[in-house]
Amino acid sequence: MLNTAIEAAKKAGERLSHHFEKTLFEREIKDDKSFVTCADRESEDIIVSMIKDAFPEHGIVGEEGTDHNQGAEYRWIIDPLDGTNNFVNGIPIFAISIALTQGGEPVASVIYNPVTHSMYAAEKGGGMFYNGKPARVSDQGADLGLVGFGPGGKEGKRLLDQAFVASSKHFKSKRYLGSTALELAYLARGGTEGFFCFGLNTWDYAAGTLLIQEAGGMITDLKGGPWTLDTRYFIASNGVVHDQLVDIATALAVPPGAVV
Repeated sequence: MLNTAIEAAKKAGERLSHHFEKTLFEREIKDDKSFVTCADRESEDIIVSMIKDAFPEHGIVGEEGTDHNQGAEYRWIIDPLDGTNNFVNGIPIFAISIALTQGGEPVASVIYNPVTHSMYAAEKGGGMFYNGKPARVSDQGADLGLVGFGPGGKEGKRLLDQAFVASSKHFKSKRYLGSTALELAYLARGGTEGFFCFGLNTWDYAAGTLLIQEAGGMITDLKGGPWTLDTRYFIASNGVVHDQLVDIATALAVPPGAVV
């Protein structure tokens, strides 16, 4: 199943590369004010078609509207172009994100950046791989560490502003890249140390969270408690800096229900 995800990501990546940096690129604005393009839709169509051919009994949900076989035990969660805002502005920080869940738990995932040909892949219990080689989270502390952010909606952006400022007291560096999939992939391969998720959708983080877990990282809710795939407000780390992330999150004005 992982091989299917890898091949689908590569094929969809070819389509995104075809469209990237084209002049007069057409875009639409969705109800949540995010962009969508023909590239998003074509990428999703490619991935969905390949999964249906390989596993017709599986369920599939995609950001651009796919909702196939909802009651299936195995369910694919797809973001065909994570970082569309970067994509339409010619910024090469975007990725394809594909996760497979069984009974609501991620069991395989892939994140692929077609610009750099960077492939991040994992299977539950099998470790995490970066371009085919085993990879793990870093052992860096916060004093030399880098923390990233993924905000969803107006509330998420408000929390981003607060956490961005507060992180300066703990971390050497901070980034907001505009692609949660790549933020999580970078953390999993040891490129960064921490990440805040503030109210994103499941397709934004489903693949990346499994990468982190299989790379030896840590994921909790904002208070440091247990995390599940439905918990849309969470923190992820290499484990070394997790206490600092919890301290930062605890001081934020988080809306009721965001930590459960």
